[in-house]
Amino acid sequence: MFLQSFTLPDSDAEYGIARERMAYNGGPVFGYLDSGYPCGIFPEKGLETVLFGRITIFCGGNGSGKSTLLNLIAQRLELERVSPYNSSELFKLYAGACRYEAGVSDEGMKLEIPSGSRIITSDDVFEYMLAARENNEDIAEMTERGRREWAERRYGDTVKLRGMEDYEQLRLQVLARSKTRRKFLHKTAGERARLMSNGETALEYFDSRLRPDTLCLLDEPENSMSPRLQLELANSLAELARYCGAQLVIATHSPFLLALEGARVYDLDARPAEVKNWHELENVRVYYEFFKANRERFEK
Repeated sequence: MFLQSFTLPDSDAEYGIARERMAYNGGPVFGYLDSGYPCGIFPEKGLETVLFGRITIFCGGNGSGKSTLLNLIAQRLELERVSPYNSSELFKLYAGACRYEAGVSDEGMKLEIPSGSRIITSDDVFEYMLAARENNEDIAEMTERGRREWAERRYGDTVKLRGMEDYEQLRLQVLARSKTRRKFLHKTAGERARLMSNGETALEYFDSRLRPDTLCLLDEPENSMSPRLQLELANSLAELARYCGAQLVIATHSPFLLALEGARVYDLDARPAEVKNWHELENVRVYYEFFKANRERFEK
């Protein structure tokens, strides 16, 4: 494992972080803070040090701190990311005050966090979907113009090459006369991305970006996925960790991900926050009680 433990500032250290920023903002007399976040979240949960397994999961309700904790780890370890985290003025100071212990190799040597380790958030996936759709809309417009241009260049007067300024027009005419309209449009407008459902696109996104032998942080990866696709994602993640040397840290509500075999699950709703079996979590028990109350509907 690449990451063995992550230690958060205690209440005294948080006070020191806040005072340092207040002095920066206004000096010893007029110091102030626009926001105290993320101070005050973890000490009240009694959470000081997180110990990691091959798969570690943070579970809790909205506002429980699971995404904050994931992003603190990513910031402290300087992991690759796409979408910037909308953090506060204290966030970088706070992350800098966190400590971590890297794992050790079979030979007892400290491991480095490998290149290619990254955090993936639901915002990354949604932005990817949006970009793909915008790209297809642009290509559709270019394709419509290209259909008219193909006919004009194929059957219009031959371009005379009088200088380099005519070269591009001649090149396109040669292309139009040597290619079918479909091939001409492919060359000039490009090819549309194959769009699937949001859930299928999200699953494809994870498959294409997660790498073997890296540390991978995932913030609510189940967003936009149906239960069937969540199961597929869980199976892919299990294989990535078991057979491909990846270490996973996941923030999730999904019972399918919480049930990953061998996962170390932190309940951030508990006081103090503690490691629990996935089937003991309140989030999962809500599902259980609902289906239990409607059991006869499934047995008919």
